[in-house]
Amino acid sequence: MTVWDRPEPPTRPAPLDRERIVAAAVALADEGGLDAVSLRKVAARLDVGPMRLYGYISTKEELFDLMVDEVYTEIRPEEQPGDWREALRLHADLTRRAALRHEWLADLLGGRPSLGPNALAATEGMLSALDGLADLDTVIRAVETVSAYTTGAIRREVANLRAERATGLSKLDWQRAHGPHVRRMLATGRFPTLAKVVHDGTDVDAEETFATGLHWILDAVAAKFVRPAGVTPAARSGNRPAPAGDPPQPGPEGVR
Repeated sequence: MTVWDRPEPPTRPAPLDRERIVAAAVALADEGGLDAVSLRKVAARLDVGPMRLYGYISTKEELFDLMVDEVYTEIRPEEQPGDWREALRLHADLTRRAALRHEWLADLLGGRPSLGPNALAATEGMLSALDGLADLDTVIRAVETVSAYTTGAIRREVANLRAERATGLSKLDWQRAHGPHVRRMLATGRFPTLAKVVHDGTDVDAEETFATGLHWILDAVAAKFVRPAGVTPAARSGNRPAPAGDPPQPGPEGVR
């Protein structure tokens, strides 16, 4: 039985519920990352005994699941775009923004699908925007592809932000500090293509990099939605049932 299927216990002796527990856990994670979250620390933040929490949450993994689903309230758009491309772009953009507000989310992206109500609603919105554009397998692969790009780009950006804090060096400071080494290596002539990139390439910020890469991924997905003349989605899929097994990975929604 999942944490969402299990009823909450009575609130006596002091008012307590999963909503308050999750809010405290998210606040702790925002302050110190996932390592700062434990049932004991959450209980201390709520000024209750740790054993009180076990009536609501059995494990730290369940708590993480609830935290992720809570962040999905920031990822679900207020109004679902009618255009499939805009729906996927908006979902990816909102996921990135949420991860920059809650960096710990980057550590939980890309695993098994989240089964919380907010994550399921976000996934439903994306899938419905693609419904009928191609056979079911193509739609699933399209969502997985965009999800994989989004997760990788977010993790890289968050890793860079963490490195800045850990070293005290901004990106420009880091480049300056390592510039002499890079120039010596390029001067050997062993890395001509890399030298061209270093000297002639355009340096853009993380937001532009993310947007450009996402645009290219969506272009690639769009090519898969072009059906040969006279071929319907049902004909392409052969009316095959969806493969058995685990539910499809629903994008950054593909979280724990």
